[in-house]
Amino acid sequence: MAVREGIRLPHREREYMTVTRVMGPLIVVEGVERIAYGELVEITLPGGQRRNGQVLESRTDLAIVQVFGGTQDLDTKRTSVRFTGRTMRLGVSEEMLGRIFDGTGASIDSGPVLVPEKVLDIHGYPINPSAREFPREFIETGISVIDGMNTLVRGQKLPIFSGAGLPHASLAAQITRQASVKGEKEPFAVVFGAMGITYEEANFFIKDFRNTGALERAALFLNLAEDPVIERIITPRLALTCAEYLAFERGYQVLVILSDMTNYCEALREVSAAREEVPGRRGYPGYMYTDLASIYERAGRIKGRSGSITLMPILSMPNDDITHPVPDLTGYITEGQVVFSRDLHLMGIDPPIDVLPSLSRLMQGGIGEGRTRKDHASVKDQLYAAYARGRRLRNLVAVVGEDSLSDLDRLYLGFAKRFEREYLMQEREERRTIERTLDLAWELLSMLPVTELTRIPPALISEYLPTNRGAHG
Repeated sequence: MAVREGIRLPHREREYMTVTRVMGPLIVVEGVERIAYGELVEITLPGGQRRNGQVLESRTDLAIVQVFGGTQDLDTKRTSVRFTGRTMRLGVSEEMLGRIFDGTGASIDSGPVLVPEKVLDIHGYPINPSAREFPREFIETGISVIDGMNTLVRGQKLPIFSGAGLPHASLAAQITRQASVKGEKEPFAVVFGAMGITYEEANFFIKDFRNTGALERAALFLNLAEDPVIERIITPRLALTCAEYLAFERGYQVLVILSDMTNYCEALREVSAAREEVPGRRGYPGYMYTDLASIYERAGRIKGRSGSITLMPILSMPNDDITHPVPDLTGYITEGQVVFSRDLHLMGIDPPIDVLPSLSRLMQGGIGEGRTRKDHASVKDQLYAAYARGRRLRNLVAVVGEDSLSDLDRLYLGFAKRFEREYLMQEREERRTIERTLDLAWELLSMLPVTELTRIPPALISEYLPTNRGAHG
């Protein structure tokens, strides 16, 4: 539902036949006057076909335009370019929930034409830091490893670091189906933006959301791998514009899932190369940090507003390299990360989330009595410590053998195995409440002697530790 109307820039519409160069998804128009950055452009090809574009760079008498739809069949001598004097904007409405759009905001689900309630600039508006509300309220995803160990709170930016071939798409679909705000009956919505996904993946998401009823409270923006690369740059901005309207105008608690941000960054690199810019790390533009921040920082809470935007960007790490520029820069901007492990995936653990490098920096403010449960923080710390010890012993066994371990060491080794098989592993249709997640944690901890539960206060042990303990307890 992208519209061609918006803020009028201070000049009249002007049409030019002075396209002098085509550079990948970009064209250079010379002899222009008073052209503004971000201005919407209409391009008419010799055969009468029309495409849209946006000014990427403006100089004294020259404009560089990114073309949505690609530059194939574009004849520099017979192509006209009209600068509309308007920025690119999106018509938004509550009726966008339950609908599917392409990467440019056009409806692709054969539904009725949407009448926008408001028209917003897709680049959004910066949130004044002094107006931000600190994220505290818990969001229940129904997935134990996230809710229990890396808790998501309203207004947080918590990315998922995955790898090629790992099931991040399935996790995204499960979170979209199951996520909810706990406690108050507040309106909750999910905005899903996909960049560079295959037709098969898009069909998977659409079918899954429709069959489970999740589509009724979700708005989908899908940019396919076969779509022009340049459209991937605007897809996440369209999704966040929709989310901003629902959250800050209509009071929704909005969860935004963006997948895959690595495809987005590849599009940035391609445009940067076409502009012949000096490359940064691994060929990515030097301004990629700023560009990613302009997306991620649109999430949050605003004082005096009931709604919120919580962001979960998903990105695939090339060669599973967490130091790659995309996850590296993302980690500097966001508040933690959920990291997928290929080793766990090969062991059959699904979702294969490695809790040791994973982190939710805002977790402590969103858990505890009145939010989740009073034992949450202590149980999480004890689980982490016990699993870390079991993992270290597993590595030791690979060198010296299990016979050299003490009885207590064998307990921790067994704990690590059960933790992975019973706590991390979860059926894709299974939704666990936070109470079930914490109770399951106590069941696992009951494997260990009480003297080993050093991170949990004795009062909580007396209240929550199962009385019917195993032989080792």
